[in-house]
Amino acid sequence: MKPAKEIRVGNIIMVDSKPMIVLRSDVNGSSRTGFTYKWKMKNLLTNSPMENVFRGDDKFDVVVLDKKPVTYSYFADPLFVFMDEEYNQYEIEEENLGDALHYLKDGMECEAVFYDGKAISVELPTTIQRVVAYAEPAVKGNTSGNVLKEAKLENAIEANRHTISVPLFVSQDDTIEVDTRTNEYKRVIRN
Repeated sequence: MKPAKEIRVGNIIMVDSKPMIVLRSDVNGSSRTGFTYKWKMKNLLTNSPMENVFRGDDKFDVVVLDKKPVTYSYFADPLFVFMDEEYNQYEIEEENLGDALHYLKDGMECEAVFYDGKAISVELPTTIQRVVAYAEPAVKGNTSGNVLKEAKLENAIEANRHTISVPLFVSQDDTIEVDTRTNEYKRVIRN
């Protein structure tokens, strides 16, 4: 059991016998009056959102989820299918994938997250390499400061192509490295 003051964003806790992931945490109060924690959470099983306020000394069971390496196989509307090394298939709903949806690519390796034997989401590697599917051309003379432009990245499903900000020198068909935690450009991969 952990007190509320030790729970961080991303932790999975049991609230009323339901596994909830903490999406956002706002702290109010002072050391004299005591702190309260307003959490925005999501039920891992039903995806229903919930907001609640807890005192700093309220205690919660922290859930440790099982993880297993898997490979993205295919999209079977509305489910995404992943396969482990023993050829077991796991289906995960689109809304459970979050930002991972923007980076999925056929044969991509990631980790499936399990709760009670059911695959509930996936975790991507921290950094991945993607080809820029489309980028606006740089505007001549627009070079003062740190100027960025929008670029669309390749992935398995064209409708889910993700747009990120990249420096002006990045062009279409360049391979770039992206941080999947922050969805930010890291660098261009030159051969």
